[in-house]
Amino acid sequence: MKILFAPIGIVTGLIAGIAAQKVFERLWAIVDDEDPPAPDQRQVAPKLIAALLVEGAIFRLVKGITDHGVRSGVTRLTGRWPGEDSAEAS
Repeated sequence: MKILFAPIGIVTGLIAGIAAQKVFERLWAIVDDEDPPAPDQRQVAPKLIAALLVEGAIFRLVKGITDHGVRSGVTRLTGRWPGEDSAEAS
């Protein structure tokens, strides 16, 4: 099942990444009039740290929700969960 789910997971992961970037850009525009700082810019440490923290949290949230939703959809179609059954399974 993992092999069959891999292409679906990759495509939805890319879409989730794009969506997360858009959400971050809109949120940052509310917080600051300037574009978020990039890691290669000089002397933006506090603002850079804040931007990276927010961007990372948004990305993880959107990707996690999307991944779980897609897995739930695949389960409805196939009857099998594409992944571990619980967080405790290794």
